[in-house]
Amino acid sequence: MFERPDVGERAVIVHLEISSHNEPEDLGEFVELVRSAGVEAVDTVTGSRNQPSPRLFVGEGKLDEIRSSVLASEADVVLFNHALSPSQERNLERELKCRVLDRTGVILDIFAQRARTHEGKLQVELAQLDHMATRLVRGWTHLERQKGGIGLRGPGETQLETDRRLLRARIKAIHKRLDKVRRQRDQGRRARKRADIPTVSLVGYTNAGKSTLFNRITTAHVYAADQLFATLDPTLRRLELPDIGPVVLADTVGFIRHLPHKLVEAFRATLEETAEASLLLHVIDCADERREENMEQVDDVLLEIGADEVPVLQVYNKIDLLDDFRPRIDRSEDGVPARVWVSAVTGEGIDTLFDAIVERLAEDVLNLSLLLGPHDGKLRALLHEAGSVLSEEYLDNGDAQVEARLQTRDWHQLLSRAGVRPDQVRYAPVE
Repeated sequence: MFERPDVGERAVIVHLEISSHNEPEDLGEFVELVRSAGVEAVDTVTGSRNQPSPRLFVGEGKLDEIRSSVLASEADVVLFNHALSPSQERNLERELKCRVLDRTGVILDIFAQRARTHEGKLQVELAQLDHMATRLVRGWTHLERQKGGIGLRGPGETQLETDRRLLRARIKAIHKRLDKVRRQRDQGRRARKRADIPTVSLVGYTNAGKSTLFNRITTAHVYAADQLFATLDPTLRRLELPDIGPVVLADTVGFIRHLPHKLVEAFRATLEETAEASLLLHVIDCADERREENMEQVDDVLLEIGADEVPVLQVYNKIDLLDDFRPRIDRSEDGVPARVWVSAVTGEGIDTLFDAIVERLAEDVLNLSLLLGPHDGKLRALLHEAGSVLSEEYLDNGDAQVEARLQTRDWHQLLSRAGVRPDQVRYAPVE
């Protein structure tokens, strides 16, 4: 199902403006999806309707236009930039004498080509089987079905029923294996939480440059390409940040308008990395004319997966495509970094991005001025061991005045290891 030979498929694209739909599909984005699927779009048929036809989605006149286009261009497949019902797909295939796929089918095809890891392939297969379950009848309409009652029973299980049973068994098996993956991920996240290691997750509209940025930050060489859904499998890398220590950076699947719900469900194990993150880097293609709409779509998916409460730092990527634009940090009214302008391709602004990430993660960092006597030797040694000491000066009375910077949780851990209660700590007077 996953490793298929390259085929030079020629496609006719069909896009209708449906006035009864509040959020119309974007033709430009669908053409990009088709290109990402490795299919050649030989013709595009457009039109408008008040509402779709229940039987064929399009009207009789538009059907004739599509049929003529298929014959003239010798197309192998017709791709609809809409969600089609199983019966509409069957009826269209019968009329057009070629394969018909809707928007979800195209996205699933891209996912099947891109999945690389065992988990990614399982998730794609689950989404495909869910999608296929309602379309099984297509290839077996010539077979008789069983009937109930005396004298009306068929000769045992038909091929259609066998397929349905095997399909249900396969879906059940995949769910069990994905549950195991989800438990393993939960275990990894719990271990990171126990070790107080923050997770920074990259999210954003597909093709916004997340993987290129991930590679620039981590030198991980994750597959990155100028195509939709280049990344499907989550990649985790460990970073060391000043004042913060170890941080886990996660690259995730891109979002898209009207992402099919089956895909959101299938990739829930992957998307949980996003929901459990300490900070989200929302990567935005700042040169895209539709960036505001794309940002809204990402926010909608974050809400659907329960990640809308996670702190967000916006990363406006691809400033190299803007005229004479320099990297910078935009701050909120509270002075907190809210937006960073960078170029993942050229590396401009990456240092600025690191500073902003450190600042956002270090909102609970303490700057301490401590007075440590000879009896505080263990606490002093632990502060040096943690690399938290900025400066140290000995006073006339034998005390050491230590300037330290560390996170609140680390400070409490050091006090506990040194056997010192918080009320026993002496602080230097503020001048």
